[in-house]
Amino acid sequence: MQPKSNTLFHFTKSQETLKLILLNGFWPRYCLEHISWLGLDDHDYIAFPMTCFCDIPLSRISEHVGFYGQFGIGVTRQWAEMNNLNPVIYVAGENGITASFRDLMLQGEQHSSEDLQKEAKISLRYIFAHAKPTVGNMVIDGEPIEKHFYQESEWRHVPKSSNINEYLIKSNFEDKNKLFKANNKTKENCMLEFGPRDIRYIFVKSDSDIPEIINFIQKDLDRHPLNDLKILMSRVVSLESMSDDL
Repeated sequence: MQPKSNTLFHFTKSQETLKLILLNGFWPRYCLEHISWLGLDDHDYIAFPMTCFCDIPLSRISEHVGFYGQFGIGVTRQWAEMNNLNPVIYVAGENGITASFRDLMLQGEQHSSEDLQKEAKISLRYIFAHAKPTVGNMVIDGEPIEKHFYQESEWRHVPKSSNINEYLIKSNFEDKNKLFKANNKTKENCMLEFGPRDIRYIFVKSDSDIPEIINFIQKDLDRHPLNDLKILMSRVVSLESMSDDL
């Protein structure tokens, strides 16, 4: 068994969200990250815009889909690398890596030039957006739950654009109006697009969901060449039918 998959997976709880992804691409949204491991005095949480994937082998995918949802897409690693996706950097508690992160932050703040300070902070925050502890808290429905992140083999796409908020502090993330506006900016400027040939799998929850997704591909994705649509339809598989073999 391969320890990693050559396909990157993104799962969601809703068939409607799956359809929107197929129609428009991946929409990077702000996700609240637990950053107390950095030892910052002013923030325990910060939200970065991102789209998350994993490269867990299908033989280990059942727990992952049980948490994140049973509808999803598997894309090629080649597409992922061409679109600046990168594996998450996992940090195991308080150690030299954690200390080095803090040292870099202090060095960035000590630049004599305000412009250099700003550039250093932007670069560091981009790195922080790709880092997380091996074990930490994840906020679900407003409540923190402990999760073993290292088991998720996560990859991320974190968009860069002068037209979006680089990050949101927790109070702004919890303000529904501010969060809505920030997410709309990423939708307008940072959709992560793909083509039918970039897709290896389209997952649905059960066999009964397959006809609806096939009909959607035929009717709503008809901007693509017919041969590409045929390939896309061949990628549809239900987790229900796979369950006995996982």
